[in-house]
Amino acid sequence: MRIDIWSDYACPFCYIGKRRLEHALSQFAGRDKVEVIYRSFQLDPHAKSDGDVTIHEMLAKKYGMTLDKAKAMNAQLTEQAQGVGLDFRFDTMVHTNTFDGHRLSHYAAKHGKAAEMTERLLRAYFTDSLNLGDRGVLVKLAGEVGLDEADAAAMLASDAYSAEVHADIEEGARLNITGVPFFVFNNKYAVSGAQPGPVFSEVLDTVWAEEQEAPALQVVGQHKGQGQTAGDDGCVDGSCSL
Repeated sequence: MRIDIWSDYACPFCYIGKRRLEHALSQFAGRDKVEVIYRSFQLDPHAKSDGDVTIHEMLAKKYGMTLDKAKAMNAQLTEQAQGVGLDFRFDTMVHTNTFDGHRLSHYAAKHGKAAEMTERLLRAYFTDSLNLGDRGVLVKLAGEVGLDEADAAAMLASDAYSAEVHADIEEGARLNITGVPFFVFNNKYAVSGAQPGPVFSEVLDTVWAEEQEAPALQVVGQHKGQGQTAGDDGCVDGSCSL
């Protein structure tokens, strides 16, 4: 089973949704046969990298609300995060551009560290209050998950993996994804937003049952004894919007 997850490191529901999916997977009998692919999405592609605007200020401006209301909304998100064991610190969070973070994720995936890098970047943003727009910070985070820091620095100094990030974003647009997190199971079922655990469990069970009923690839037009080949015997409401 394959699960593609479109998310952004600046999306609180993406971290919450990730935890809810992980909990559902921990109780899923076929968890060892599930492949998770992390796909890039940017909620604010024009955000600056210097982090000169607080999360509260950004939210108030984006949705045309007062600063107090923005703080109240973030307080509610903090409570939701606590419910899945996460520690969100909105007062010190650094609003920044996440493009380089997504490039680093693709680089990490090439080296077999996609899951570790994704988790570290989310924690860096929401709990550690680190600036993901600072390439020096990204290099250190890469080192923490076992990647070569010098190689990561050289990659970030180039435009490597920019095409991959844009390709993910374009694929998301083709699928009409306008908010994250967005989960796609076996290119057939989609879950939008940080839905409750039982929703993920239901989809996992449905997809698993379908996989057991029929092979992933069904050959048609072939009769017994003919054409044989060797081996024949044997994503408000749980998602962040643009």
